[in-house]
Amino acid sequence: MLGLIYFIFITSIVAVLVGLWQKNTNVLCKSKKNLEGKTAIVTGGTSGMGLRIATDFASRGAKVIVACPFIDEGTNGRKHIIERTGNEKVIFKLLDLSSITSIRKFSSEILQTEERLDILVNNAGVGIGFDYLTKDGMNFIMQVNYFGSFLLTILLLPLLLKTGKPGEPARIVNTSSVLHNIGVVDFTNINRLNYWYGIQCYGNSKLCLVLFAHELTKRLNNKNVVINCVDPGAVGTPIFNCVGWFLGGIITYFFKNFFKTPWEGAQTAIHVALDKKAGEVSGQFFKNCKLSRAKQAGYDDKIAVQLWEESIRLVKMDQDEVYQCLQPLS
Repeated sequence: MLGLIYFIFITSIVAVLVGLWQKNTNVLCKSKKNLEGKTAIVTGGTSGMGLRIATDFASRGAKVIVACPFIDEGTNGRKHIIERTGNEKVIFKLLDLSSITSIRKFSSEILQTEERLDILVNNAGVGIGFDYLTKDGMNFIMQVNYFGSFLLTILLLPLLLKTGKPGEPARIVNTSSVLHNIGVVDFTNINRLNYWYGIQCYGNSKLCLVLFAHELTKRLNNKNVVINCVDPGAVGTPIFNCVGWFLGGIITYFFKNFFKTPWEGAQTAIHVALDKKAGEVSGQFFKNCKLSRAKQAGYDDKIAVQLWEESIRLVKMDQDEVYQCLQPLS
């Protein structure tokens, strides 16, 4: 018993010291870029880091479309952004990434109503504790965190391709995680229930986002759209409520105070969406507002191609539709 208490004490001290070091090394986006006349979509843009990202874009004058599956949260999030920025060009749209039907409806509306799309931030995600299949037959965590974002991105590509110009590409930002390091891509069991620990499934989804960015970069072949991934760090957000409100609240409080607040966690995504040099690379991985490196498996060409093909199958697209999505809107 004494040994356990000693272990917990030492672990707590180390965690606090690491946290204090982290707090003092957090980097903020320095871009002063104005976004007047630009349009951005932020999934999960009504709470946590997504709300801070959307608020930043709105403060720069962008038309910002925030998307989430909850009416109350979306309405309140939109109101919050407008009050903080004075920008009335903020739109809330329902989007459930665990539903192919919802993703297609959302994408169709965007293509019909919007003239341009300069920035797409795939920020929405869920944590652990959701071991069930969606109506589309995919693991809930995998569909929300990866397959849904994959489909959304592909369907919105024609508008992104129309908008991007030489020297001013349209940008896609995928929110990955340090936990992509524990991720694996097991095509036999990728959506299997009662097989993965929740944190492992989460890591798998975040690695898939890295592989997606790698493969889409090759398929776009410098068509004035770039896609990069970010590791926001350990951030205190509502995502931890998946383990229960009490324990989740403790974890959130700890991360906010010793690692990153949602505003601090949003900085790398904002940097990748705005910074000039960040717009000159694609298929890359950023951390703390700097070009970094994902684990080596995230750049495996063979696995990336297999994942692309499996993703196309699972989200029920055919090759003709994919080809059309890789062409700019006329």
